[in-house]
Amino acid sequence: MRLSLFIANRYLLAKKSHNLINIITWISILGISVGSFALIVVLSAFSGLEKVISSMNNRLTPDLQIAAVKGKTIDLTVFPIGQLGDIQGVEYVIPTITEDALFRANDKQHIGQVKGVGVEYQEIGRMNEIVFGDSGFQLSDGEYNFAVPGAGVAWYLGINAYNPYAMVRVYVPKRGNASLMSLENSFNSEVLTVRSVFSTEQEQDEKLVFVPFGWLSELLEYEYKATDVELFVAANADINKVKKEVKAVVGEDFSVKNQQEQQETLYRIMRSEKWAVYVILTFILILSTFNVVGSLSMLMIDKRKDTEILKSMGADNRLIQRIFLNEGLLISVVGGIIGLLLGIILVLLQQRFGFVKFGTGGNYVVDAYPVLLKLKDVLLIFATILVVGCTSAFLTVRHAMRKENASLKAN
Repeated sequence: MRLSLFIANRYLLAKKSHNLINIITWISILGISVGSFALIVVLSAFSGLEKVISSMNNRLTPDLQIAAVKGKTIDLTVFPIGQLGDIQGVEYVIPTITEDALFRANDKQHIGQVKGVGVEYQEIGRMNEIVFGDSGFQLSDGEYNFAVPGAGVAWYLGINAYNPYAMVRVYVPKRGNASLMSLENSFNSEVLTVRSVFSTEQEQDEKLVFVPFGWLSELLEYEYKATDVELFVAANADINKVKKEVKAVVGEDFSVKNQQEQQETLYRIMRSEKWAVYVILTFILILSTFNVVGSLSMLMIDKRKDTEILKSMGADNRLIQRIFLNEGLLISVVGGIIGLLLGIILVLLQQRFGFVKFGTGGNYVVDAYPVLLKLKDVLLIFATILVVGCTSAFLTVRHAMRKENASLKAN
């Protein structure tokens, strides 16, 4: 093995008798380098986008969400809220109500979702990071209740969070046999003052309005009921361990979902896009290995005298085959390492300095294109290069050896 690798290394570095073989060899290395460079840069870009989108959505998404497996609501009179609060790592246990609603303000209307949450939401740091207005994320001051709409909802309704007289009327369907002949008889409605607006991800901004839990419970005629129970855990807590303990407390009648499970569709789409691009770029990498095939084929012809000398010294066909297999693998590995190193350097520079910008004049969440270098992406790309390089070299060498053996038998 060492002998075949040593000879293959000499063939790679030594000058060939025909300069064209040198040129094709370096073109092969360049092709592999470009393919691996593109793979690491694109996968890092997708990982960066995934991180940004996840961080935006996770600000509004609880660490764990509990919902009833059957039915729409949870009976809070028998639900073990106290036991959940005693679990190590759990900071907040907050019942919530989410319902479709119609919003009206300034002679405009918009359909979205109203979410009733407890006053504990005002103490969660991540919520105050996404709010702008005079009062922060405030749902009640002890005397008055307030609504906190998304920026998209506020825009559709013409609401200015800095206007002290800004208000929104919330309509929710009446329970029971409501009349469909008029808006007043079909819906319960109340007016809330708007003193702040939140802004995160566009889909949430355009549909969601936060209101006090008790206020919405009364409007919906929900007595001691919630649609979900949300848990927020400490930053250093093991979320998987907490989830198992929560599941043991609530039992099989309730589902417990972490942040990724709550946004399963979004994460599935992002992963699908990433792997689709990976497959496309891998096909491009496979096409670039045709240069490796040409280089190996010409090298085997060029080194035919050397192989005859090795055979006269006792080398068998397996040794000859391993030499050229190692040669093809070296071309792929050298090209892959060069491309990966250049790609890693570019990604790290982008992470540090952000020199590739989204553009000027736009209101972007981040100024520079987000990238995130992951070790598993680097290992995946290197493994892909090894598989593609080994396969192309093996097929080329096997075909050439069979052809040579056939010609020897014919003679």
